[in-house]
Amino acid sequence: MDGNDSLRILHIGKFYPPHSGGMESHLQTLSRELKRHVDIEVLVANEHRRDELTWDRGIKITRVGTQARISSAPVCFGLARKIKRAHADIVHLHWPNPPAALAFFASGYRGPLVLTYHSDIVRQKLMAKVFQPFLQQLLKRSSSIVASSSRYVATSAILSNYTDRCRVIPFGIPPDEFNTRDERAVNEIRKQFGPRLILSVGRLIYYKGFQYLIEAMRHIDGHLVIIGDGPLRTELANQVARLGLQQKVTLLGQVDDIAPYYHAAHVFALASVARSEAFGIVQLEAMACGKPVVNTNLDSGVPWVSQDGVTGITVPPRDPFALAAAITKLLDDDSLRAEYGQAARLRVEKEFTQDLMIARLLETYREVLRVPVAEQSAATELEEWHGRPARDIHAQDARATSN
Repeated sequence: MDGNDSLRILHIGKFYPPHSGGMESHLQTLSRELKRHVDIEVLVANEHRRDELTWDRGIKITRVGTQARISSAPVCFGLARKIKRAHADIVHLHWPNPPAALAFFASGYRGPLVLTYHSDIVRQKLMAKVFQPFLQQLLKRSSSIVASSSRYVATSAILSNYTDRCRVIPFGIPPDEFNTRDERAVNEIRKQFGPRLILSVGRLIYYKGFQYLIEAMRHIDGHLVIIGDGPLRTELANQVARLGLQQKVTLLGQVDDIAPYYHAAHVFALASVARSEAFGIVQLEAMACGKPVVNTNLDSGVPWVSQDGVTGITVPPRDPFALAAAITKLLDDDSLRAEYGQAARLRVEKEFTQDLMIARLLETYREVLRVPVAEQSAATELEEWHGRPARDIHAQDARATSN
């Protein structure tokens, strides 16, 4: 595939930037890079009831009006019609997004479906139960299922039944964008927050575990800066005040340029507590800046991205004392911090670049176009009928990261 190909790819997501979120930023990265190789169009929900057409670097972004919501998922009555009218060669849908899956089926689209499985539905258990039959049909209908790590496939009660069509494509970032260090900005940040700076980045939502990280600051000599916003902001601000940590914890909100904060930080912390955190792209950004990571041992890809004893320290989730001990160890040991930081940067450059991600995804597109949809479905049904055990994806890597 090159820039002259007329292959049409339709991406269906939940939202698109400036709406914040890991799925949204990933969709934007994919779209901008894929545009160099294929014709691409994006369908997402609008925050309002009306349809809105926008453009992002020449990419057509249709924000379909939202008429209702199921939990946090937008319901867009016009989505099915727009999927049908797109006349795509491949539809690429980003899950979880149950209403969009229903719209996909209602559209009558018959071509290949690629599904990026960002995460299981973890907290909304009722919605997960209601939509379970539709998800199973969606997975059976998929020509290929993209997962961000073999560890997530292996630990998902759902994906582990479809390993025959799972393709592990880790998320990637452009490391070069984080190479430039603005010394003036870095010095200003350290002047403001002190010489032992801990950084955490993410939406202020339940599964990020910020409350445990704030609790850990009671036992850390340093200053925690949290970048991001979300529904728990007031609750977290109240926690900071209740614990008397106003001089040690700053809820900074959103910032225009995050790179100087990564470079100014001494340690990056990702204290997530649920497998809704399937990967943790912010780890990659910190690692690209040469920062060691303290993360949690979730049954997801999080501890595979930054590895314990290699690029940082992994601790049990929901454990403020373990977080405090790991962060303090890195703050106190300059040589260990430098060793892990250098290994972190090299790991990103080797395994998690944007170019690698796009190359792997383009190969997946080629693969699904070579095998007719009917053949893929028939093969899967035959395997299920004979009870053939699902093959292990990247078995060696999965064994290594589970130890």
